Amino acid sequence: MKVSDNLNFQALLQTEELPSLGPQKRLSRKSSLELEKAFNVFFRSNKLPKEKQELVRALVFLWNDHLDEGHRIAQDIDDADGAFLHGIMHRREPDYGNAKYWFHRVGDHPAFPTIARRAVDAVKTEADKKVLTKIVGDLENPEWDPCAFVDACEKARSISPLDQTFLQRLQEIEAQVLLLHFCS
Repeated sequence: MKVSDNLNFQALLQTEELPSLGPQKRLSRKSSLELEKAFNVFFRSNKLPKEKQELVRALVFLWNDHLDEGHRIAQDIDDADGAFLHGIMHRREPDYGNAKYWFHRVGDHPAFPTIARRAVDAVKTEADKKVLTKIVGDLENPEWDPCAFVDACEKARSISPLDQTFLQRLQEIEAQVLLLHFCS
């Protein structure tokens, strides 16, 4: 895939506001019809294998708050990438225990190191640093722990709402890195 094509497709992850940590639907989300049209154009010009196309479709549907559509696709993908998407869907649902089940099935995903490094780069405040340390451990040598991210999202939705914005940025990093992984 050409870099310009990838950047054009990254636009599907650009919305006026970041997705919530839960199932709430944003007014700025793209409709299923808009997404299907964009998929048709993108997949015609970029010869991704069918399996990769399904990963991209599931991720973009999840990003655009179409959890049911993303879930239907992810549950038919029986590998670490599918488990990752399945975990994201259940984290947002929210069904935190089920999300952790799926993240345990992911194993040591190749996207984890990039997500961890970009997450460290996203730290802007001491509060961000405190939250991220619980997710990646040592900020000098971060290791992405998707189950700790689930815990942080659960805590932010129930007792630490001030952490939500930073966690939404981490969710964005996760989606961007996965899209690059799926398209490579």
